[in-house]
Amino acid sequence: MNMHAPADYMQQQFYSGGRRLAARLYLTRTPARAVAVLNGATGVPQSYYAAFAQWLAETQNIICMTFDYRDFGASARRDLKTSDATMADWGVHDQQAARDHLSQMFPNLPLWVIGHSLGGLMLAFQRDLDRVDRVITVASGPVNLSDHPFPYRLTALAFWFIVGPLATWLTGYMPGKRLRFGEDIPAGVYWQWRRWCSNRGAFMSDMGDPLPLPDLGGLKAPLKLVAIADDALVPPRCVWRMMEFHQRARKSQLTVVPADYGLDRIGHIAPFASRNRAIWPQLIA
Repeated sequence: MNMHAPADYMQQQFYSGGRRLAARLYLTRTPARAVAVLNGATGVPQSYYAAFAQWLAETQNIICMTFDYRDFGASARRDLKTSDATMADWGVHDQQAARDHLSQMFPNLPLWVIGHSLGGLMLAFQRDLDRVDRVITVASGPVNLSDHPFPYRLTALAFWFIVGPLATWLTGYMPGKRLRFGEDIPAGVYWQWRRWCSNRGAFMSDMGDPLPLPDLGGLKAPLKLVAIADDALVPPRCVWRMMEFHQRARKSQLTVVPADYGLDRIGHIAPFASRNRAIWPQLIA
């Protein structure tokens, strides 16, 4: 592979549980100092992270791979109504497969994991955490309805108990585009996501089956937890809960305040949006 190619992406694919997943590999112009897999948030296509991934390759000399979860985005291979994908499939198995694929491609480079929301939430349920050299999670943590501030809590109530369940039951998938809740996602992902976010135990009830038991001491690398001050979906106090799942990691915390960067707002989804690139150096510092 030509490591001096322009910092653009090349198409990749790998398999997770027999499902072919689509990925993009953003290459550096000079020899890379690390490789990073970027695990996206629920219902956010990998194309959304393109500007950040290219910035990482061009300015930080870090090869970055983005990908779409099974039955979603560029990895969609069938009618969404027939999908049997779950949140555990996305957050455990697909993320594991992506990390394994990247580490096999570049076995001699330090391996980073950058996780946005769901992208960082499930790391403790994965294997071979001792092979990870650095983790950065952004707006990632277990959350329930009581954590949301008003008025967003009312929106969440409608999404989990009124509009979301009804629309998913009628269509056979969660029609996020139609409801203005993001992209369409498989019904199984929505129902498990709903269960985790609508009770105080979050995903605790799924531990053992269908989730594997977490490896609380598996990650020993530096772990940076980044919270966004104006995030109503996963407020900072929820982000800090992630520390309980990585007891042996060398942990650090950062709260990003939009005004500190001359920004009016950032929120949950937008840390990786091009308009907020002012915060990117601090995310990986």
